[in-house]
Amino acid sequence: MERRWVCLATLGPIGVAALVYIVVVRGFIDGEADHGLAWPMIGILPMFVFGMWLLTVSASRMAVLIALAATAMLVGSAYETFVLRNPFVVAEPWFPLFNAIGLTADATATAAFLMVFATFPDGTAEHRWQRVAVAFLWMPLLAAPLTLLTTPHVVTSPYLGVSGDAIPNPFAVTWLEWAAPAVQYLVVQSWAVVAIGLAVLGTRALFGAPEVRAHTRVMALVVTGAMVAFALWTFFDNWFVQLLVFASLLAIPIAAIHGILRYGAFDIAPGDRGRLVARSSNLLITVIYAAVVATPAVLLAPPLRVVPAILLTTLLAVALLPLRSWLQRRLHRRLFGDRERQLEMLGELGARLEQAVEPRELLARLAEAVREGLDASWVRIELVGVDGGVAPAPVGFASADAAGTAAAAGEAAADVCDLVHGDETLGRIELGPRRRGEYGEAERMLLRTVAGQAAASVANVRLTAQLAEQLDELTASRERLVAAQDDERRRLERDLHDGIQQDVVAQIAGLRLARNRLQRGELTAPELVALQEQARDTLRELRELARGIHPPVLSDNGLVAAVESGVARYPIPLEVSADAALRATRFPDDVETTAYYVVREALANTAKHANATHASVGLVRSDGHLRIAISDDGCGIGGIAAVDAAPASHGGLANIRDRVAALRGTVRVGPNDPSGTTLVVELPVDTAPAAGQEAPVG
Repeated sequence: MERRWVCLATLGPIGVAALVYIVVVRGFIDGEADHGLAWPMIGILPMFVFGMWLLTVSASRMAVLIALAATAMLVGSAYETFVLRNPFVVAEPWFPLFNAIGLTADATATAAFLMVFATFPDGTAEHRWQRVAVAFLWMPLLAAPLTLLTTPHVVTSPYLGVSGDAIPNPFAVTWLEWAAPAVQYLVVQSWAVVAIGLAVLGTRALFGAPEVRAHTRVMALVVTGAMVAFALWTFFDNWFVQLLVFASLLAIPIAAIHGILRYGAFDIAPGDRGRLVARSSNLLITVIYAAVVATPAVLLAPPLRVVPAILLTTLLAVALLPLRSWLQRRLHRRLFGDRERQLEMLGELGARLEQAVEPRELLARLAEAVREGLDASWVRIELVGVDGGVAPAPVGFASADAAGTAAAAGEAAADVCDLVHGDETLGRIELGPRRRGEYGEAERMLLRTVAGQAAASVANVRLTAQLAEQLDELTASRERLVAAQDDERRRLERDLHDGIQQDVVAQIAGLRLARNRLQRGELTAPELVALQEQARDTLRELRELARGIHPPVLSDNGLVAAVESGVARYPIPLEVSADAALRATRFPDDVETTAYYVVREALANTAKHANATHASVGLVRSDGHLRIAISDDGCGIGGIAAVDAAPASHGGLANIRDRVAALRGTVRVGPNDPSGTTLVVELPVDTAPAAGQEAPVG
């Protein structure tokens, strides 16, 4: 069984029994107006409750010492209550032994508290001389046996209010009486021990390592204030000094709570600090509230009747309730942030996200909402790019101040949460350190809730942006296609006007001249042969023009034959590869026409710009797609990344993209190995032959 549970099972009942005895005797049995309940109810009770609570959450030696000190204080106060209530016991022969209970209780409380103060927050001292000095802090426990042996009269506590100078001590040893003054000043009054404890604490707080100074600074200030208050109480017993004493005692558990929250005093793990500090602080606030509400009515009970006492207690409870609620709200806000603000943030998040119409604005609004709700120093939201990495833009960022902005540049995120929509990871939310406290499970759960709510909006806005971009590209593509068709019509018109039309006009004029010469009998056979040759030339030009519009071989023999028909006329060596099944396969007219003109446009670009010595065209049918690869060994275009990052908006490559996009195909451009460029086009095709066309042979 753990030590802390043994201590809790032992010290808890002892302390509760002592407290009940004090309240019953001083509050209900004693008929005097001044019951002296302020000290046990306000001075000791909060410390006792805090000590018992510590034993439930910590197995550290420091927790045991605080519980032991508070219990000893209650036992000492119960002893004083018994003696004051029964003054006749001082005349009993066993009183010197009974008095040892009070001395031992006071000594235990003094020693335990000094041990806690001197070795706060982890129960150890850094230097050897400090560890030796700490061992002497247990000297007050010798007060009871040493006074029994050295002092001929009974030595009572200075706070008992009963002098033992006239009470003989039958247990004193005559030849040890010379040591009585030293025992009185060094052990009973404990000033030397207190000085040792303060010296250890002071040297650690002022001259220790930076971490030790930071951990002990607050407790050192609180202990110094308590020592000053108790010293004043020794010489000035009035309500103001008592108020200082009570305030200093209440400050001790507050300083201990500060130690738990900041650096894990009492060996409490970082993940539990905020939660445990909230519990302990709420417990202390509740105990102090109950004590303050009940104590005035209890103190005034003898002159006050039942109904006025109840009325006074009720009025105090109602009057102090706003103060208690305010303290608890401030505490929770300090530890966990403003929960109301977080819930408000969740409620307004949907409206904020609905107002954003483009990704950058959406991420900025989301980052600011998360930063405000979780009280983060900074928040950064990044999206996943097409390659699976973090996209450089857009990025949402929000910072509490300029310092947070500067810290975000070189500071690792304190917490990260992914934006997931369905099975797709859209991005991530990075949080900087929290401005107050640390992120607990409640904050992480809130962040996951926000991320889940925002992921759908991010996906929708990103999809909207992509659709708008695709719409713009489609509009531009259509405009380019219309412009290309207009250019093609103008070219045809120019070719007809400047070429064939002029030839026809010349032939008409030649025929008119031939008719006139025929009428005069001057026409010769060679002139008719010349006119016939002119007609043949015109017919040949018309065929060439028609072949440029739609080559007959494409309609008659299919795609591969049409591509191969131009090999002989290509200015550099050209190789066309396709298997027998593909040569015999016919595709829909739009697929064949697009594929033919893609090949022709790509080869034209190669001939004009690549400075190549060899080119090749490969055609493959696979997985419902017609794959066309046009390669050359020319100067290249700088790599696939450059081309894909900045797709052409005009020229041959733009025409290819537009034609392929009209059939929902894809275009990839990349470097060829070892040099040159490869253009890969994939067009979706039907699994069955087109209607009215023959099935593949073989």
